[in-house]
Amino acid sequence: MADSLKKFDLIFTSHAVASGKMRNDIVVEWPDMKEKFELATDEGAMHGGDGTAPPPLALFSAALCGCIMTQIRAFAKRLKVEIRGVEVNARFHWSATQSGKDPYVSEPVSIDLDVNIESDATDDELRAVHAAARKGCFIEQTIAAGLPVNHRLKLSEDWVAA
Repeated sequence: MADSLKKFDLIFTSHAVASGKMRNDIVVEWPDMKEKFELATDEGAMHGGDGTAPPPLALFSAALCGCIMTQIRAFAKRLKVEIRGVEVNARFHWSATQSGKDPYVSEPVSIDLDVNIESDATDDELRAVHAAARKGCFIEQTIAAGLPVNHRLKLSEDWVAA
């Protein structure tokens, strides 16, 4: 008997408030699971911040590493591959260009992940777990798809596409 195809949506909401020179306090909610997380970002002195929390790029980097590691463990169980541990070493590379005193423009260059799955499984089993984890990692799939980011800006009393 064939497994039935299941589809589900995963929705998170966030509310962020500027609370210091460069600090942002953020509440992230996962409504379906009734979970709420309080996070903060800040910048160091280079950007005029106080360094009271990780910069946004640090959280982005941690989120991708955490996502792929979580999915490796989850899909190893589903694929019945025993693992002892997982390690990821990552390198996130961006470039920025600036003309005179204009704001700089950022550009992604590459993300390199070295994944070590500690296991006695065969190479083919480890490849299958890794491939499934990559497909199941919401963050990696978002990056790989080049998903557009839609913005609205409040002008006067109206929200307008920005």
